[in-house]
Amino acid sequence: MQVIDHEPASWFLVQHGPSLLLDVNCSHSFVSYSFLLQLNEAETALYAERGRDCLHELAHAIHHSAPGVAASRSPYKARNVDREFGIQVLAAIQAHRAAQGA
Repeated sequence: MQVIDHEPASWFLVQHGPSLLLDVNCSHSFVSYSFLLQLNEAETALYAERGRDCLHELAHAIHHSAPGVAASRSPYKARNVDREFGIQVLAAIQAHRAAQGA
């Protein structure tokens, strides 16, 4: 796993083999959390076509749908892959940050 792009204070894009994972920083009032989503085929194709712009839009949509809020009806809520990949993604982000600081 490796961070291939990021937007400070917003999101990290992590590559895991052929898959792309988007780690979005969500913040609602005094509550902040990270939401991890695996890009589907359409999102991956859109990223290949449009680049970072589509990631900004997707991260914005995820953030504003509040998938981490218990009563949320976010369409992204069921796509959370944190349990499957969260620890590995966190390690990749920490390695990326360490490399940026070097």
